Amino acid sequence: MQKLPIGIQTFSEIREENYVYVDKTQEALELIQNYKYVFLSRPRRFGKSLFVSTLKAIFEGKKELFKGLYIYDKYDFPPHPVIKISWAGILRNRFDLERTALTILRSYQEKFQVNCVENKLSSGCLKELIEKTANKFKSRVVVLIDEYDKPILDNLENIEVAKEARECLKGFYSVLKDLDEYIKFVFITGVSKFSKVSIFSGLNNLEDISLTPKFAYICGYLPKDLEVNFEEHLKGIDLEEVKKWYNGYNFLGTERVYNPFDILLFIRNNFEFKNYWFESGTPSFLIKLFQEKTYDPIQLEGLETDEKILSSFDLERLEVETVMFQSGYLTIKDLKKRLKKTKYVLSFPNLEVKMSFNDYLIDYLVSDRREKETYLDLLYDIFIESKLDKLEDVLRSLFASIAYTNYVKNALSKYEGFYGSILYAYLTGAGFDVQAEDITCKGRIDLSVILDDKVYIFEFKVKNEDPLKQIKNKRYFEKYLNFTHVYGIGIIFDNKIKNITNFKVEKLV
Repeated sequence: MQKLPIGIQTFSEIREENYVYVDKTQEALELIQNYKYVFLSRPRRFGKSLFVSTLKAIFEGKKELFKGLYIYDKYDFPPHPVIKISWAGILRNRFDLERTALTILRSYQEKFQVNCVENKLSSGCLKELIEKTANKFKSRVVVLIDEYDKPILDNLENIEVAKEARECLKGFYSVLKDLDEYIKFVFITGVSKFSKVSIFSGLNNLEDISLTPKFAYICGYLPKDLEVNFEEHLKGIDLEEVKKWYNGYNFLGTERVYNPFDILLFIRNNFEFKNYWFESGTPSFLIKLFQEKTYDPIQLEGLETDEKILSSFDLERLEVETVMFQSGYLTIKDLKKRLKKTKYVLSFPNLEVKMSFNDYLIDYLVSDRREKETYLDLLYDIFIESKLDKLEDVLRSLFASIAYTNYVKNALSKYEGFYGSILYAYLTGAGFDVQAEDITCKGRIDLSVILDDKVYIFEFKVKNEDPLKQIKNKRYFEKYLNFTHVYGIGIIFDNKIKNITNFKVEKLV
């Protein structure tokens, strides 16, 4: 049985040491033959670094490593000098960034036995290194840049430092635009998509393939990869459940893909369903941005946006949708045509991300996280046994546990949608099947909770109306007539006391 390449990002090691490798050389060949300056954005831990390493091995002419792969008999593997740049470590200021860049470039001066006269400014050294290397080997140079944006993303909680890093990188990358005659191929990859003006100034021929359908599977695993490459590892496993948890990322291909990190950790950990990818990088900055923008988490289910929002990461005006999409917390669920424009419908890619994000969000809102778990246990018992006489007290305690400062900062607390959002995030984070703003022929249900053969329909108000009457008058329950038990739950909130003032329950089916 082949070994699992957990944490292995070097193509040669994977091939030489009998690790599982999902063949991405068809996409690599397409790039090499038809492109020159390429940009790719993918979420973290999605296989970008391994793909960069694969390109490096191809351009270095290591044909023997590709035996049995798509590219093996379709390419001649002529060797080229390759400069691979990856930003390792945490870079806190421009001096760290410049020092790291010069260290990388010095290693290539030693490798290629060339000497850069300009050794104090990284951009000048890079330009000199490419020119001298191409002249020495009588061969154009390949430049591979992995995690091009890491120095910026590592400092998002200090925007001024992030802007400083952006300007340094802009100067560093800009030298590529005047070196076309010395360059064979450039591949730049990272998580975010900054505009060409902001960071790739002058590199107008850089082609962004992030949402190009023929490169939709350049990173990540397809369902067939699990069935073929991981057949021995996944024998007897319910692949439909695996799909529900870890599949769902859409880069405009005909199929959705898995995050490789999830699959590898799922197998390594004896097929235990956990939030492996989410735990590998908690989105603390994103949660803070989420709160600052007073965003309603329910809006993330079926969020509509345009291409401009998805493709521009602007430090001067960070948008929740852009950050969540590019970092992998949202993916494309559907496309809608509006005259000559395309609208993108975004949603959580899978159960892991949906549960984990909402659970993490609630952890930021509650004053005592231990209480949160207690209330969730109580809610599960109440819903599974339909002990709705106890529900009001638990919900009161739940809302009382939300830190008061979060209401003061969040304008959404003036609306019933805010209270529905809190309950939605609680229950979704715990793994309940929750339908938010559930559409019927007569309106939208605020919240539906489905558990086995039972459905609980919630309607929320912050003024003196009768939410339960609305459920009955609009006959929301008719959508769930195939369930054995359907309950209507009407709740009125008071913004002054930040809690429930009226609570009604009725069995409707």
